[in-house]
Amino acid sequence: MEAVIEKTVQFVKDVLANAEGGHDWWHIHRVWNNAKQIAQHENVDLLIVELGALLHDIADSKFHNGYEEIGPKKAREFLQSLAVEEAVIDQVEKIIRHISFKGEKNVQVFTSPELDVVQDADRLDALGAIGIARAFSYGGHKNRRLYDPNCKPKMGMGKAEYKNHEGTTINHFYEKLLLLKDRMNTATGKKLANERHVFMEQFLEEFFKECDGKN
Repeated sequence: MEAVIEKTVQFVKDVLANAEGGHDWWHIHRVWNNAKQIAQHENVDLLIVELGALLHDIADSKFHNGYEEIGPKKAREFLQSLAVEEAVIDQVEKIIRHISFKGEKNVQVFTSPELDVVQDADRLDALGAIGIARAFSYGGHKNRRLYDPNCKPKMGMGKAEYKNHEGTTINHFYEKLLLLKDRMNTATGKKLANERHVFMEQFLEEFFKECDGKN
């Protein structure tokens, strides 16, 4: 297991060497650490959890013209090259395929204890101070407007609409980030998410005060 993890870490570092700052190796590193922390309190296969965390963004569809199968395919090919058991590869593929938030109305069709852990770990990195930083990093990468008071958040989107939606970075807080707290799976994930959620609410309160010239 240790050798597989070490080789996976190096593979991910190499593949994501020039990735956008919110989806680079350090995002993976934080999610990996979050996953290991949460897994301590859950009955899970740690190898699947660690590989799922390390490979979950190996080829994010956002950076590949929306093609959702490239990540699972790339992960499978790599794990097969290490002769990882098929049962493990299958679970890691499913984690990669089902981990992402795909709109407020999207219904997740696959669950597993390992996905629960990795999904919580990934969602934690979209919350709190890190989540704020990542939101503006990606917004800048996509040349999105920071904030427009005439452009309101679009709530209740399904998968296709969410995937193609273009709004402001501030709206992204309402369309996704502030919804994550109530979508956490594990007790540890929920506790940590609550703390980070509060910080984001405080940030937004200050943001709008400054926009209105009240601070």
